[in-house]
Amino acid sequence: MPQEVDLAGSFKLPGNSLSVNRMGYGAMQLAGRDGNKLVWGPPRDVEEAIRVLQEAVASGVNHIDTSDFYGPHVTNQIIRKALSPYPDDLVIVTKVGARRGSDGSWPHARSRQQIIDAVHDNLHNLGLDTLEVVNLRIGGLSAPTDEPFEEPLTALAELKQQGLIRHIGLSTVSPQQLAEAQAITEIVCIQNFYNVAQRTDDGFIDALSAQSVAYVPYFPLGGFSPLQSDALSEVASHLDATPMQVALAWLLQRSPNILVIPGTSSLKHLHENLKAATLKIPAEELACLDEVSSQAAAVSSAGHHQ
Repeated sequence: MPQEVDLAGSFKLPGNSLSVNRMGYGAMQLAGRDGNKLVWGPPRDVEEAIRVLQEAVASGVNHIDTSDFYGPHVTNQIIRKALSPYPDDLVIVTKVGARRGSDGSWPHARSRQQIIDAVHDNLHNLGLDTLEVVNLRIGGLSAPTDEPFEEPLTALAELKQQGLIRHIGLSTVSPQQLAEAQAITEIVCIQNFYNVAQRTDDGFIDALSAQSVAYVPYFPLGGFSPLQSDALSEVASHLDATPMQVALAWLLQRSPNILVIPGTSSLKHLHENLKAATLKIPAEELACLDEVSSQAAAVSSAGHHQ
């Protein structure tokens, strides 16, 4: 398999000597499931999970997104087994602010002590002395919520001063929350729900780009109506690509500060995702995709008249 030479260029995180390729990898899908408990326990095929991680890094991926509450602990342990000792240029980004209930739920874990414990758990399970980037998860599953976060963020800032983490990011936050956070510590990345159909953060992304702060969208195919999915599939067929490839390529073309972290436990899907880094969407197809979010009703109406 030839190496992917271009993973959509790179992006330099603020205050960081390291650049990450914009096509990264999200590790959440490496965990298994137990009945209704998702992202729970080991995957069916641990060896395949290890091969996926090794192939991702061999293909040029140097940004892996994970968390100790995936599994819990499972994905970090697999990452360590697959990749340690880690390449010098590999940036592992982890998340704190939640824990797992025995029923598979994701309750908040944001007290000062819970944040300290979570950072130490991530260090232990990844086999690291320092975490490169730690994201504080603040909002709900897909949208920011207005709640205090000074205690957990201050705890992270203290751990940064102690040298246990190098950089801090935020997950599922509003522009106002970012401004409040920046009064406490430097923020290098934002991880929010955003895709071609869910574009609430359009203005936020542009503001972050002006600050050279990375924006890492999750759920690249989440929250699509059937109609929007049909429109995406149609564009994909024109480009001889999969809908996921088009969704990822659209994100990469949307703004230079966007980093994507598609996840998969399959080598086949990994290679499909990596190919999205070199997929160029022409202007007329971009216009069709813009209609997916802004003119869904008009597209629907047109569909009824065909």
